[in-house]
Amino acid sequence: MKNNQDWRAIRRLLPYIWQFKGRVMVALGLLTLAKLANVGIPFALKGAVDALDPQQQAIIYLPIAMLLAYGLLRFASSLFSELRDALFAKVIFRSVRRITGKIFEHLHSLSLRFHLQRQTGGISRDIERGSRGISFLLNFMIFNIIPTLVEIALVAVILLANYDSIFALITTGTILLYIIYTLVVTEWRMRFRRKMNEMDSKANNQAIDSLLNYETVKYFNNEHYELQRYDKTLSLWERAAVKNQTSLSLLNIGQGIIIAVGLTSLMLFAGQGVVDQELTIGDFVLINAFLLQLYIPLGFLGFVYREIRHSLTDMERMFQLLDEEQEIVDKHNARPLKNPHGTIEFSHVNFHYDPARPILKDISFTLPAGQKLAIVGASGSGKSTLVRLLFRFYDIQSGSISIDGIDIQDVQQHSLRQSIGVVPQDTVLFNESIYYNIIYGNPDVDKNAVIAAAKQAHIHQFIEKLPDGYETLVGERGLKLSGGEKQRVAIARTLLKNPQILVFDEATSALDSHSEKAINKALQMISDNKTTLVIAHRLSTIINADMILVLDHGTIIERGSHNQLLSQNGHYAAMWALQQSEGSIHNE
Repeated sequence: MKNNQDWRAIRRLLPYIWQFKGRVMVALGLLTLAKLANVGIPFALKGAVDALDPQQQAIIYLPIAMLLAYGLLRFASSLFSELRDALFAKVIFRSVRRITGKIFEHLHSLSLRFHLQRQTGGISRDIERGSRGISFLLNFMIFNIIPTLVEIALVAVILLANYDSIFALITTGTILLYIIYTLVVTEWRMRFRRKMNEMDSKANNQAIDSLLNYETVKYFNNEHYELQRYDKTLSLWERAAVKNQTSLSLLNIGQGIIIAVGLTSLMLFAGQGVVDQELTIGDFVLINAFLLQLYIPLGFLGFVYREIRHSLTDMERMFQLLDEEQEIVDKHNARPLKNPHGTIEFSHVNFHYDPARPILKDISFTLPAGQKLAIVGASGSGKSTLVRLLFRFYDIQSGSISIDGIDIQDVQQHSLRQSIGVVPQDTVLFNESIYYNIIYGNPDVDKNAVIAAAKQAHIHQFIEKLPDGYETLVGERGLKLSGGEKQRVAIARTLLKNPQILVFDEATSALDSHSEKAINKALQMISDNKTTLVIAHRLSTIINADMILVLDHGTIIERGSHNQLLSQNGHYAAMWALQQSEGSIHNE
């Protein structure tokens, strides 16, 4: 099963590499030249040593030629290797760029359901380790493992052809024993590394979650509790890391013993051959040089094998993100929603997140273009779900939702969402400048348009008084700004988007009375002549709505204007009376 996953990860990577097949072929050619030069080095060294042997009758230019050949071969091996790396760099980093870009795009295309369940820290680590794994795999598998195996085969053939078969047997036997020992021990060690990675991702999730909720931690004096949770995970990581390191020492000791025994055996046979005058000193040096050239890259085999296995695992986890299916997909013949007037109609809409728990039941209403519809009801009655369905974060189970008579499932999601502007209850800003957060509504406009939007949202004067003005950083999730300031930034951002349909999702419920009045005035201004859907908690903010719907447990129980609902003396009238009495108590 594991091997199938490894091959699957490699197969998914190949199309990205093969886009540069010309570079790949040239790089492999340079690799071959580098290895041929590497194999030639011991021969040049043997020739030079033999020529310098006083027992050999040689003319004086021969060792100079061999030494020059030795130097040139060393330089050629290094040169071809560096050219190969430089040529292949674009293949590696462009592949990483395209894959991570595709995953980033895919994550944004996934449904809200996926993003409500995801762990941001774990996903970021998966992408980070996966992209690093691609780079490692391409570098070491293509330019370390394969060349080393080729060089082993070349050396074995050379030794077998030119010397006693015992040299080739000892060389191949030692290397095979070394490889088998390394793979077996490394496979055993993998469990410790996997545990390390698991605990590393978990600790990262806990740290990010805790820091994002910094204020909540402070409110409940739970700094020590957070540290205990974090440290408990890190203690498991530490335990796995210690086992990983000690097992690495065991691996290295075993490798050292195998190499020492093999090399010593070869040197004993070669030394005896020199004494018996069957071999020259140059042969002795050549055999030693060949073995050293092989053992140096083999010394990294355990590390490379382990990291390649980890890289394949990390790549597979990263590619699994691409396997996440899009829940909301445009139809193949979906058309753009162009210049909508903004008439919204919900017809017998039924929706649930979980079949055992229906959220909306037989919802029907029409909001004519340019009018204002308010939705009220207790928490959990399904108010915000209506907005999510209109924005098509989810698809309904039955019924239809249409804009200007066109079912929203028949139009392209991008154009649908381009036509709708939302000012949410909890405005979350990017950890960037105020300017960046406003222009996010329409990145194509100039600075004058941003300033004009800020003035309309009554936040320009506040921004101008800040030391860095529009370049002031708002902090993580906009925490450096007050609730009212964040809402004004959100209004300015929506003004720049300039949609025909506006949605205010309890946009002022978290504000004080003074801020609420100022924000409501701004909202009233930007909603003139636009189709407006307001989800409200405070009924005083929606008395001028053309239509008010009262939701209770996913069902519309009352509908009408403010005065009509009060005259019915029903649920809405009771809510109004309660809020009026609460308001009078506060005023006292």
